[in-house]
Amino acid sequence: MKIKKQLIIISIMIFIINIFIYSKPSYAAKENADFPIYSEGAVLMESSTGKVLYGKNENGKLYPASTTKVLTAIIVLENLQLTDKLTASKEAVMAIPAGYSNAAIQPEEVLTCQELLDLFLIHSANEAGFIFAEHISGSVEKFAELMNQKAAQIGCKNTHFTNPSGIHDPEHYTTAYDLALITRYCMKNETFRNIVSRTSCTVEPTEKFEKRYFRNTNDLLIESSQYYYKYAIGVKTGFTTPAKNCLIAASKKDEMELIVVALGAEATEDGRSGRYVDSINLFEYGFSNYKIQQIAEKDTVIHEMTVENGTKDTKNLQLVLKNSLTGLTPADLNLNNLKYTVDLKENISAPIAENDVLGKITYEIDDNTYSVDLVASHSVEESNLLLLIGQALLALFVLFILTKLIFSKKKLKKNNKNKKSKKHNKKVDSIYKFN
Repeated sequence: MKIKKQLIIISIMIFIINIFIYSKPSYAAKENADFPIYSEGAVLMESSTGKVLYGKNENGKLYPASTTKVLTAIIVLENLQLTDKLTASKEAVMAIPAGYSNAAIQPEEVLTCQELLDLFLIHSANEAGFIFAEHISGSVEKFAELMNQKAAQIGCKNTHFTNPSGIHDPEHYTTAYDLALITRYCMKNETFRNIVSRTSCTVEPTEKFEKRYFRNTNDLLIESSQYYYKYAIGVKTGFTTPAKNCLIAASKKDEMELIVVALGAEATEDGRSGRYVDSINLFEYGFSNYKIQQIAEKDTVIHEMTVENGTKDTKNLQLVLKNSLTGLTPADLNLNNLKYTVDLKENISAPIAENDVLGKITYEIDDNTYSVDLVASHSVEESNLLLLIGQALLALFVLFILTKLIFSKKKLKKNNKNKKSKKHNKKVDSIYKFN
């Protein structure tokens, strides 16, 4: 009986310990990002600027597994309509090796592009990627060429894909940084954002299969998960044995959106998923140490000047911010001590209309550059006095020229008269001399 009580007590204690270990944990941010990172490569990027806030081996070439699918999805969205109907070929369905996730799509089954994207990004159905590849490019090989072209266009330097779904291949690799660039690009597409943020998807019955329902594989979005993160808005999980656990995650708090890429993640010392622990820790680090805030307000006076040819009442001009300026800053930044440079247009003169752009102001904040136009606070009219003076000077100049011409003409006439007189006198003298 005593032993039974002890077993009950031990069981209760184990249950309590499990609650602490496996309940939704607190991921407090470390001020200096000195927390352990369980991923082989990881990056934290702020979305609006593309600034890397934290990186670990972010440019190391690693296997991406199904995080590959984000690039395939954006190519699909840019080349097909959501209502397009695609037929699954036997080759596409049978190309997926055993052990890889699928949605049991059947050969010759017809699904819409929207349904296939849902299955592809939410459930990670690998065959959907091969269906897309055949439909868009005619073959997986041709589609891989398109993927690599798109990755290069986005700015990737160390990425090479050989298939649309992340099926393992030694020549199929990328980096945490490149995947963050791709995700930043993808998240500008509202359809993509909507799909990757959903917790589940449903595919209505087809001629080949009954109704299908799938939960999102990203536990950051699932409220019942110990890894649920209330600010999470996507994006995509991945796993293969060589790639280990991978995750692209995005979250938004207030005005700031962050992207985390974790590749090659191991489990933590207490058995938790390293990719989720890393992502949440990095998100908390980013939100604690950075923020999006207003750097300068619209209509703030930045520069004052005198327009020399302006009227007395309008020539004193203020240059003001055309728009409010918002940017990424360290959380503890003192906005009163911001350094900036002002560049004005050359030869500013009247007439000037209100809101004419006359220059710009540039702020340098934490290696980021922010610029906004400077505009005229009011109209500047050209001075009539200067115009009259100019007209008077022109009239005097014309009068001077005319006077000079008249004087020259009279002088010439007088000279001609004198010449004729001298010639006549000389002739008379000649006559008298002859006589």
